[in-house]
Amino acid sequence: MKHWRLDEVPWGDFHPSKVDPSIIPLVKAAAMVERNGTEYAVYLRSIFRNDPAFGQASDNWAIEEVQHGDALGSWAQLADPGWDYMAAFARYQAGYKLQLDVETSIRGSLTGELIARCMVETGTSSYYTALAEATDEPVLKHICRLIAADEYRHFKLFYDHMHRYLARENISFFQRLRIAASRITESEDDELAYAFHCGNEPESLPYSHQRCLVAYMGGAMKFYRFRHVERGMGMIFKAVGLKPRGRLSDLSARFAWKLLQRRIRKLDARGAGQSNDLNDVRLAA
Repeated sequence: MKHWRLDEVPWGDFHPSKVDPSIIPLVKAAAMVERNGTEYAVYLRSIFRNDPAFGQASDNWAIEEVQHGDALGSWAQLADPGWDYMAAFARYQAGYKLQLDVETSIRGSLTGELIARCMVETGTSSYYTALAEATDEPVLKHICRLIAADEYRHFKLFYDHMHRYLARENISFFQRLRIAASRITESEDDELAYAFHCGNEPESLPYSHQRCLVAYMGGAMKFYRFRHVERGMGMIFKAVGLKPRGRLSDLSARFAWKLLQRRIRKLDARGAGQSNDLNDVRLAA
């Protein structure tokens, strides 16, 4: 069941003068990844085929994910009236394919699959909270707050089902930790990078994972503040079976914050190098 509808968003409050141009490409990419939730629902339906209750829950989750994409895509078209959201999404779907013809989880267990989903919802809840606080444009702020609240509810949905399966499969703490860590590192795979390409680059420009990853991550990571990392770390700890608050969680959040700052510096350096390379190409042409 949806907790809000597109027609409830105060679209008339949109203020072009308050739009940060650097946010628009990120919103375009996020819109396509969110709308692609129906693909993940097909995958989840397949591996949880013997669990009708979870199957229905995953279908409802996908409906909300599509709404997230449509809200972000509609906002991006206001911010950039020349952009065609549905054309960009069609291009994304044509080029980015999930492996759907499977009957078992790629995580090795159904508990592992649900832990992985918890990691995704942790990341999205934190990201949209950070973006809502970073933007001055009132409609985008409103949309991001709505999405962040949905993503937190999605975390609880997958977490509750994960506990059901954990009682049956009883995978170890270290297995849970390994799955969580591996899913976090997957945030730098093609899903977001290719979405950035389809949303922001012409079809004539060949896709480069490195170029698009640097552009997307280099922009998105800068919106995080320590409080977002701290909250996210608490959610991660909860998903793997640790106390979400305490000295270990605090130390881990501080360590993660330092890693994030280092990663931003590296992405900035790579981005500068890529800009120089593109300028050289233009001059040579």
